[in-house]
Amino acid sequence: MSGTVLAAGCVLWRRSPDGAGLEICLVHRPRYDDWSYPKGKLKRGETALEAALREVLEETGHHCLPGAVLPTATYTANGRPKEVSYWAAEAADGTFVPNDEVDRLAWLSPGSARARLSRPGDRVQLDAFLGTGPTDRTA
Repeated sequence: MSGTVLAAGCVLWRRSPDGAGLEICLVHRPRYDDWSYPKGKLKRGETALEAALREVLEETGHHCLPGAVLPTATYTANGRPKEVSYWAAEAADGTFVPNDEVDRLAWLSPGSARARLSRPGDRVQLDAFLGTGPTDRTA
């Protein structure tokens, strides 16, 4: 697909601080006034997974542990086809610092995250994540 914009991101999750389930991380991008998963375009020579992990760190301030591959999103953005590869990823250490690209971050219950996502198509990745659940990384 010539001219396709390649990007990658993660459905970033953590165990709720109160121990009552999982929370999903969404970021707010003021440029688009939308809520989405941390994601961004691949840099030259970068694999999709490398880009996803870099984008999570840049946009959320958190390192993460990648898990299951989630469905790829394909849509048109600014008149060009876009393909975004996704992984489930457990949040590790880090601290969010607002910046020009991402001014807010929210940790939400899966239901609240599903409702807040700006692009209805992004629910596919959340639903797939919830179907697979947290991945076992003991292997």
